[in-house]
Amino acid sequence: MSIRFEVERDFRVSKEQLYEALLDLEAAEHWMQGLVGIKRQDTGPMQEGSTWIETRKMYGSKASEHFEVVELMPNEKIVIRVDGSKGTTGKGEYLFTYRLGGTGDKSNVHLHGEIGGLTGLTKLFGKMMAGPFKKATAKDLDALKDYLESNNG
Repeated sequence: MSIRFEVERDFRVSKEQLYEALLDLEAAEHWMQGLVGIKRQDTGPMQEGSTWIETRKMYGSKASEHFEVVELMPNEKIVIRVDGSKGTTGKGEYLFTYRLGGTGDKSNVHLHGEIGGLTGLTKLFGKMMAGPFKKATAKDLDALKDYLESNNG
């Protein structure tokens, strides 16, 4: 059984700008809360199969997770997978699907998050983690929105 959550946000930027911003790892330091660093594991433009290690400070300690781009549909959809077995958490698989919409200088993103592969106590506590994960992803989208809109006008 997997844990699911959804977050939706409207932006006052084009969906092309939003798409680019979601994939711009270098700009993340300007808006991502608790970011310690991002280390890209490949080079060139972001594409399916691109990977990076993201380290954030959470609850007073550093946590690193391994990210991979699973699917890209330019200006429409981004699917990112986090392999928890390679990161600080040590287990689980996290899928984040971003669907983009909008026209002109208005856009929106619908984020569908899914956490799977949890066992034992983490499976039990995982249900309680859906709320904090949703809250954390919502905070990230709010921070991205503030960053993009303040730099767009």
